[in-house]
Amino acid sequence: MPLNILVTGGAGFVGSHTVLELLNAGHAVICVDNLCNAYGGGAGSKLPESLKRVQEITGASVTFYDVDIRDREQLLAVLKKHKIDCVVHFAALKAVGESCRIPLKYYQNNITGTSILLEVMAEVMNTLLLAAGVFKIVYSSSATVYGEPQKLPLTESHPTGSCTNPYGKSKYFTEEIMKDLCESDPRWTVVSLRYFNPVGAHKSGRIGEDPNGEPNNLMPYISQVAVGRRDHLRVFGSNYDTPDGTGVRDYIHIVDLAEGHVKAIDKLAGGSISGFCVYNLGTGRGYSVLEVVKAFSKASGREVKYEIVDRRAGDVAASYADVSLAAKELGWTAKRGLDEMCEDTWNWQKNNPNGFAG
Repeated sequence: MPLNILVTGGAGFVGSHTVLELLNAGHAVICVDNLCNAYGGGAGSKLPESLKRVQEITGASVTFYDVDIRDREQLLAVLKKHKIDCVVHFAALKAVGESCRIPLKYYQNNITGTSILLEVMAEVMNTLLLAAGVFKIVYSSSATVYGEPQKLPLTESHPTGSCTNPYGKSKYFTEEIMKDLCESDPRWTVVSLRYFNPVGAHKSGRIGEDPNGEPNNLMPYISQVAVGRRDHLRVFGSNYDTPDGTGVRDYIHIVDLAEGHVKAIDKLAGGSISGFCVYNLGTGRGYSVLEVVKAFSKASGREVKYEIVDRRAGDVAASYADVSLAAKELGWTAKRGLDEMCEDTWNWQKNNPNGFAG
């Protein structure tokens, strides 16, 4: 059944790919984003470039508002204007290294912003006496909530909270807020999706990851080196307890991740779950930094120069998922491997050497 879905942070990397898959599934999407990590589309543009291209790919339209979720009045106006059935909440700052340098900004944006969103959702429901649909939310969480893994692969029952960086802590604290909310009011249902490492791009090469400034994540940095925008990659640490000494992560194709959100929406809409639920979204396979560099060189036909530098604050040696719960309860599994992730990233980067700006 088609739903009206509010997507926060929908112009960003994960947001835009998920908006595309929601539209393909027949849903109506209302999007809010303050464009702090998305290309605005130039003077006079009503839509950020990523969503403009999503409309071109899908042939469907997106309703967009340039709104910061911390602006209570503007957010309230959007929710009152549209009958929202479900919220998908992406809006957040997301760089591990940066969060160690400016933690207060991360806590203010990620935790305060989410609290305001939840308060506004409750206010709309309680004052307008609408159907209970907007008490349903899919939350964009992260594997960083697990901290230093006690055991691999990581299952959803692994302890959370011993996070190694403020970004992870902001995701952990937000999950705890949502748990408390569900305990206090049974009308709420939250599906928290703990992502591992989203990479890749849509097959069309029309949308992909386009970070403002220097990339904080591995794949966009590698692709910018390959396309000539950057001279070389810095590999943070080569003395981890991993096969080649570099960090190992579970990389997941962005389209697989976006499809996981559609499955979560289906589960929410079906009414078979309640309270706070959590699922890992990954492939279940870890790759080292140097394995990714090698795979990207193969996909692009370009040498990716790199240098080994000191470890980065807040990083763990290895992290990869047990994804059996999502397979069992959501009917979702990742289908795309590392080669396809690299090929699709390169297809995006070579066709958009300067990202959405051209």
